[in-house]
Amino acid sequence: GHMPVAACELIRFRIDAVEPEIPPGVIDLGLRGAPNYELLQLARPDMILSSPFYVQHRARLETIAPVLSVDVYTPGEPPLPKALAALDRLGEAVDDRPAARQARARAEARLDALAARLGRHADRPFSLIGIGDARHLRSFGHDSLFGSVLTRLGLENAWTDRTQFSFRAPLPIERLADAPEARLVILGGIPIEARQGLSRSILWRALPPVAAGRVYHLPEVNAFGGVPAALRFAGLLADALDAGPGAGPSAGPSAGPEAA
Repeated sequence: GHMPVAACELIRFRIDAVEPEIPPGVIDLGLRGAPNYELLQLARPDMILSSPFYVQHRARLETIAPVLSVDVYTPGEPPLPKALAALDRLGEAVDDRPAARQARARAEARLDALAARLGRHADRPFSLIGIGDARHLRSFGHDSLFGSVLTRLGLENAWTDRTQFSFRAPLPIERLADAPEARLVILGGIPIEARQGLSRSILWRALPPVAAGRVYHLPEVNAFGGVPAALRFAGLLADALDAGPGAGPSAGPSAGPEAA
């Protein structure tokens, strides 16, 4: 219930994060790495929310308003509990603890309901990936937002290593063969070149989840989001599993209906 007066990269946010919806009146401050300080000054904020990833800006931001920086993403640690706790921190910071309690209660109730709905899918682990190109992928472990939500939903993550927090896709696609029994969930868009390459790839078609038709494709979700992104991912996953493999809005390369 407390919409910011300004934020960075709202064009990309509306595409990549989608939720929550940001009204047109919120000022776009430009790039996160180089925010427009003049616009920020004119917005006259009471408080600035930042991230530990942008500590280099803190001193200058503090000349405009007090800065609150909440650490959610730490390699090796699940971020969802920290994202939920951040609601309490925000409630204190804006002097509206009841709103924070209500937001957290709604989030927990939603996750509980989705966990109950998804219980029948606990028979197999899930490989959560993002496609970089026809040969490389990102895999989301327990210390990613998606992996942390998967755990909260009572589902097993097939990727037992840590997440490699990187803007590139560092893993060879054949690593998917390490979890032959998994359901494969592709998050976000697949580059056109990668889609074309995968459609011709003998290796891709031979991967057990692909060959068995256990491939699901979800729309964009902010991999570094907070509670709204967690709820968006959980809801989209439940909808995709109900709809069946390959039934997403931009279904990735798959191989027919899910095998038993």
